[in-house]
Amino acid sequence: MNVDQVRDAYASVAELYISLFGTSQQVHADDLAFIGRHLSALPGPVLDVGCGPGHITAHLRSLGADASGIDLVPEFIAYAKTTHPDVPYRLGSMQRLDLEDASVAGILTWYSLIHYPPAELDGVLAQLRRVLAPGGTLVAGFFDGAEVAAFDHKVTTAYWWPADEFSARLARAGFTEIARDHRPSDGTHRSHAAIAATASPVAS
Repeated sequence: MNVDQVRDAYASVAELYISLFGTSQQVHADDLAFIGRHLSALPGPVLDVGCGPGHITAHLRSLGADASGIDLVPEFIAYAKTTHPDVPYRLGSMQRLDLEDASVAGILTWYSLIHYPPAELDGVLAQLRRVLAPGGTLVAGFFDGAEVAAFDHKVTTAYWWPADEFSARLARAGFTEIARDHRPSDGTHRSHAAIAATASPVAS
């Protein structure tokens, strides 16, 4: 994935994106419940990776999580800091997380992995596993499809992932699936899947 290309693509539509998706009220209630159920009560920091306008990060904070957000897009981070001044946000990339090993209790990747080609996903998942403490929880949301395939997302190229294949990729990276959610396409929204997984202990 060309990180600069993705950043610039989102920056070019940041105002529209924020107007369409920038509040927790614009997130499906089932998704907020799934995220909250798995990330709100963890005993340590929770990192919202690819936090966009920061609305889900702020929602997690409202539930009591020690949540912070990171995103590539300066416009999103500026909006998040202004709108949610009590929540920590910073610029950064999930490919190069400036965090110590096993330093966070939870990670949210809500539609922030969708632009990674299949050949690059394993490396990103390994980076997320590196910073997640053993027993910590990862929650991922993505477009559920019959096969792994690219499609023309409105911002930039994205990928469908069958939930079973995504779960298998997580397992290879050192995660164990603990819960799954699915919502079929309704003609307006694409088919959705979410997986919660825990970080397996690292072999000595």
